[in-house]
Amino acid sequence: MSPLTVFLRTLAKSTAIFIGAGAIFLNPSLELSGTRAVTAQKSPAEAAVDALTSALKDSDAGVRRQAAHALGEMRSERAVPALIEALRDENVEVRTQAMWALAESRDRRATSAIVGALKDADPKVRSRAAAALAEFRDPASVDPLIAAVRDANIDVRKHAIRALGELRDARALPALTEAMKDADASVRRQAIMAIAEISDGPDNDHHAGSVHARPMPMPNPNPNPNPRIARHWR
Repeated sequence: MSPLTVFLRTLAKSTAIFIGAGAIFLNPSLELSGTRAVTAQKSPAEAAVDALTSALKDSDAGVRRQAAHALGEMRSERAVPALIEALRDENVEVRTQAMWALAESRDRRATSAIVGALKDADPKVRSRAAAALAEFRDPASVDPLIAAVRDANIDVRKHAIRALGELRDARALPALTEAMKDADASVRRQAIMAIAEISDGPDNDHHAGSVHARPMPMPNPNPNPNPRIARHWR
């Protein structure tokens, strides 16, 4: 390469650098534009979800419970991993509220964690887990729900039976038939309804394809609710 060619190329590079620096000086918003896409500002909704998921780590159980409630209202996929983590919270009410929030999301990424909650030490949590699985209608939950039909707690059994009716999987029929001999009449009634739903088959789904036809009852996020206005899970 001739000395003249080297000189011209060096001059061209220097000119380009000078022009680029001048453009950034005159318009700072152009600086590091290559990384701007990576560090773009969050949308207001994303920022709100992130703030609420951070609140799930608050030292106060009431704050954590309220955060889970708000995330359930938002139904954001972004919140699902944090709500799954909240299912391991030490506070029963926080776990219950997180369960409801995940059921509202209908995100099957939570199925495995909620199935695990069917073995929670607290019967209220186990009951809510069965109710949540009715909303997911994930075939992966059939066997764990069949096992829950034999739970020692009446509410757990009823919610597990209802969920199996929603899933309409014939594998549940032996367990449901056995549940018709349950000592509790309300469990027997629920078993009859579930068997009837399964006998209809998935092709005759009276929900007309809507997963929101029977919404999951919502726990009250407040520690001291007004009994006249409180909303409770059924």
